[in-house]
Amino acid sequence: MGLASQAQAAANCIDGKRQPPYTLGWANIYSVPTWMKQTEGTIADEVEKLKAAGLVDELVITDAQGDANVQIQQIQSMIDADVDAILLIAGSSTAPARVLEDACSKGIAVINFDSLVDTDKVTAKINTDSNKWGDSAARWLIDKLGGEGKILVLNGPAGISVSDDRRAGANAALAENPGIEILAETNTAYNVAPAQEAVTSLLFAHPEIDGILSLGGALSAGAILAMDKQGRDMVPMTGENARQFLELWKEKGLSSWATMQPNWLGAFAAYIAVKALQGEDIPAFVEVPLPIIDDSNVDEYLARAGDFPADGYIFSPWDEALFADIIAGSK
Repeated sequence: MGLASQAQAAANCIDGKRQPPYTLGWANIYSVPTWMKQTEGTIADEVEKLKAAGLVDELVITDAQGDANVQIQQIQSMIDADVDAILLIAGSSTAPARVLEDACSKGIAVINFDSLVDTDKVTAKINTDSNKWGDSAARWLIDKLGGEGKILVLNGPAGISVSDDRRAGANAALAENPGIEILAETNTAYNVAPAQEAVTSLLFAHPEIDGILSLGGALSAGAILAMDKQGRDMVPMTGENARQFLELWKEKGLSSWATMQPNWLGAFAAYIAVKALQGEDIPAFVEVPLPIIDDSNVDEYLARAGDFPADGYIFSPWDEALFADIIAGSK
């Protein structure tokens, strides 16, 4: 009874009745992008550590193939199977609310990371600060341009919280600098090919640009390829830790800035799920600091490029000591 009471108070959705080894469910919204494959790889790596410690016995994986309604059905199937925890990147910020409330009411730990839901009926949300992401990128570019210039803005898919929040984060800096003119914006999947196609069209329509506010790494790589194919001079550009972008950054001699959404957020979600089920006090929101990549340290990332897929992301190292420190810093 004492353990149940302690666990119930420690984190939302935890009733203290579940005992290890636990079954974890990974409700993937889609598995095709390399970023998602790498993220799933970190989950699998962490689960192997947890299995070795006798804390987890199974990882159940579903793939909604980009369909938020299918993801809801798959979460419901996990609830019906009575998994102990659900790890979730949400395909919609609002649609899963009811099914997540059902999971929470049944003592299932729900760990939501990357693309977040609006409901608080989860155990914990894990994310970098996407608004800060957009603000920092915009301020770097504005400073690089001396507060004057014509720019393109490259966004991820509309309606996805990570994409929308990054763009919203840039608003204040752009509003404070009326000398920055936004010529056009895009919304594409976080993949090189659609970004390259979109930027190619924009370059034909706008022969003079001074900078690119790109809010995704594959988007930046697509932009560089589009500019290179048209023989355009490179311009200051923001981005993310996509290997192809970082390599093109060096190859083309760009001046750039980037940060990252670490793929190990997936491993961190698995780690937090088990800690919560064991009764540990877990904050409702766990903020992961944003690392900065710029001209001063891009070589450090590229030195490890061979450890990552050619179309993947060079993310920072992680271990459970790092996870413990981040949780402590979020309390």
